[in-house]
Amino acid sequence: MRIFVFLLSTLLGTHALALDLENGEEINEVCAGCHGEFGQGGKQGKYPRLAGLPAAYLAEQLRLFRARQRPNLAMVEHVDERQMPDEDIADISAWLARIQLPTTLPPVDTQAPGFDAYARLMAAKRVVQIGQAPGDTARGRRLYRRECASCHGRHGEGKARKAIPPLAGQYTAYLWRQVKLFLNHRRIHDPDDPDEELLADFSKEEIRDIFAYVSTLDD
Repeated sequence: MRIFVFLLSTLLGTHALALDLENGEEINEVCAGCHGEFGQGGKQGKYPRLAGLPAAYLAEQLRLFRARQRPNLAMVEHVDERQMPDEDIADISAWLARIQLPTTLPPVDTQAPGFDAYARLMAAKRVVQIGQAPGDTARGRRLYRRECASCHGRHGEGKARKAIPPLAGQYTAYLWRQVKLFLNHRRIHDPDDPDEELLADFSKEEIRDIFAYVSTLDD
């Protein structure tokens, strides 16, 4: 049964769509093969984290994959019109956006009566902690706050209402791959300004330092 939560029609298509989060969870069983049961990603960024990204951003990316405007061979078989209609895109995007993943586990006394080792193991599967990337974090902080924070948030948290994804908590290897795609014009960095060359103005060392700083934002 669909629950009537509406998403912006400008981001999810010509009509607002009611959501079925149970359907989103079911769809995620397919996504989990690469992106993890909880959307946590995997293989140190070969598969990006999806959990907690803005629903509108996720929906837009799925539509781009479906239209072959964002090339990705691994996604092709999962996002044609038959397998991924707009309703399913809305459902899986909303379901993933609601997932919150911790960066650490709270301390516990493993010798305490009632300690549940299995529950602890299951909780550990949800933890995502990005390792610190190489680079000058102090310089990266200055560059990030001057050039990136206005869109991606002062603490890398993104802006859900504007469908801008967080950078904090995302795998550094994945971020590097996306920068290369932006620079090679295989992805559009700013849909409102598709011809902008912002990233081309940074040296490789500056991007490295920004990512070094971003990798600390989930600490």
